[in-house]
Amino acid sequence: MIKAILVFNNHGKPRLSKFYQYFTEDMQQQIIKETFQLVSKREDNVCNFLEGGSLIGGSDYKLIYRHYATLYFVFCVDSSESELGILDLIQVFVETLDKCFENVCELDLIFHVDKVHYILNELVMGGMVLETNMTEILTRIEEQSKLEKQEAGLAAAPARAVSAVKNMNIPQQIKDMKLPDLPQAIKDLKF
Repeated sequence: MIKAILVFNNHGKPRLSKFYQYFTEDMQQQIIKETFQLVSKREDNVCNFLEGGSLIGGSDYKLIYRHYATLYFVFCVDSSESELGILDLIQVFVETLDKCFENVCELDLIFHVDKVHYILNELVMGGMVLETNMTEILTRIEEQSKLEKQEAGLAAAPARAVSAVKNMNIPQQIKDMKLPDLPQAIKDLKF
């Protein structure tokens, strides 16, 4: 089972963190810091798996990571997960991000955090792998984008209604009413 997914830059700044096991906010920050220290000091030509840090579970857990340009993608998993399977999952995640953002970079993770989380939730939910087929994931993301565009049209409806009411010039219509005609005007109002 996947316990946490962490993405941080070369300086240790977290760009994405998703924990599938409860940790306090302070503990999460310590785990991110310890994980960065463990992963960043390794050379590029060594194995991409190592024992988990003391905070994330020690020898019962593994850190499986990939380093792309300025970002580290780290999956903290228990011993039941396949190292090669998780490496493949990281590859699918990065390639999906790359297709969605057209050559993904660190800024995409910062400014589109909601979309990145949506993509991640298509891959992994509750620490369990849901989907590894990139075509299927991209199809779901396109469907989500269509829904968002439809909702944007609906979201504009209240603004159009307010605009229509403003154009009715109600204050002028009230001024144009003559007081003797007021009882008749009230009777003529239709609700």
